[in-house]
Amino acid sequence: MFSNDMIASFNELETSLYNYIIQNSDKVAYMRIRELADETHVSTASILRFCKKLNCEGFTEFKVKLKMYLEENKKTVIKSSQQSVVEFFERTLKGDIEEKISQAAHLVNQADNVIFIGIGSSGILAEYGARYFSSLGTFSMYIKDPHFPIHAKLRSNSVTIALSVSGENPFTVTHLNQLKQEGSKIISITNNKFSTIAKISDLNIAYYVTEEFHEEANITTQVPVVYILEAMAREIYKLK
Repeated sequence: MFSNDMIASFNELETSLYNYIIQNSDKVAYMRIRELADETHVSTASILRFCKKLNCEGFTEFKVKLKMYLEENKKTVIKSSQQSVVEFFERTLKGDIEEKISQAAHLVNQADNVIFIGIGSSGILAEYGARYFSSLGTFSMYIKDPHFPIHAKLRSNSVTIALSVSGENPFTVTHLNQLKQEGSKIISITNNKFSTIAKISDLNIAYYVTEEFHEEANITTQVPVVYILEAMAREIYKLK
């Protein structure tokens, strides 16, 4: 609605009016022209000239465009980290997650090799998981390249731990199918148990938190994944 060129063309009075509108846009969208004039100490004629500069026939059209602009640029309401953690503990830890973590630990303990895979933020945590497992005596590798060659010796008697919030990432699904066909046991950590990745896994650990997005980026908390990975690693350490 307010392009850089348009803002640069504003005179001092128009700049003052623009600043007021931006800082009080929710209120201005429902004001009468006289109310805006009183608040900004400018004449209604100046406001109308300002509207015409924005390619609006009058103040009414300006308010319609302003409401549309606000709707398109509505900010995401991001939950606090406390909310996300509480949600995880309330929804998940009341279920059978501890039993599944124990089952996963036994699967890993019986394997010769552990492979982590994930993409994006899940990829970062997959790398963290591989490092954390290795630190506690279970050497693990992290794969982020879909074309990375995995030697047959590493695939033999292996466990693959896949991380994915949605459980639908095409790269991860393709990679898991290949590894499963080659005999690797699949453990997945996803946000729900009905995803494609969960269904093709030998064991799925779902954590159930509300998915959040901001400007198309998935910003769903990853605290549950860290908890599950660390709990698994510690359980494996006990088994060893």
